[in-house]
Amino acid sequence: MCDEALVEDLGWALGVVFRGYVAAATAALAEVPGGPRGYQVIAAAARSEVGSQLALAQHLGIDRTVMTYMLDDLEAAGLIERQPDPADRRARRVIVTAKGTKLLATLDRRLEAAEAGLLAPLDAAEQKSFRSQLRAVAGHVNARDPVKDFCSLAEQVTAR
Repeated sequence: MCDEALVEDLGWALGVVFRGYVAAATAALAEVPGGPRGYQVIAAAARSEVGSQLALAQHLGIDRTVMTYMLDDLEAAGLIERQPDPADRRARRVIVTAKGTKLLATLDRRLEAAEAGLLAPLDAAEQKSFRSQLRAVAGHVNARDPVKDFCSLAEQVTAR
């Protein structure tokens, strides 16, 4: 069986887990414009000090033009508002609406359930350890080679 031949291959395992995560997250977050990326925008706007549209795009590694369209869709859905920044009238702050806050709580629960399903083979202590180890590796990799633009990252992956 092919799976047995690849059981020690880190790349294969990461690919399988990533594919499962993307499928589960996409299903859990289907009702938000932009799916998982839309969720990240709402979550970052609600939970961080990154307030301007440009800063939010840079923080999430989303191209400015793509971010504009995504914010248009999120705003049309009544989930966010763009307001002038009192410190810089040229900039717009992204503010999550009450409707967006309520949806974010629902999406958080759905994503948590999706992640629990993905990590089901591990007990609670193993899940906590796995997440901690994964964060450590991700932090290490990102520090060595930070992603400045996810569009160029996608191009690198497809070019290989």
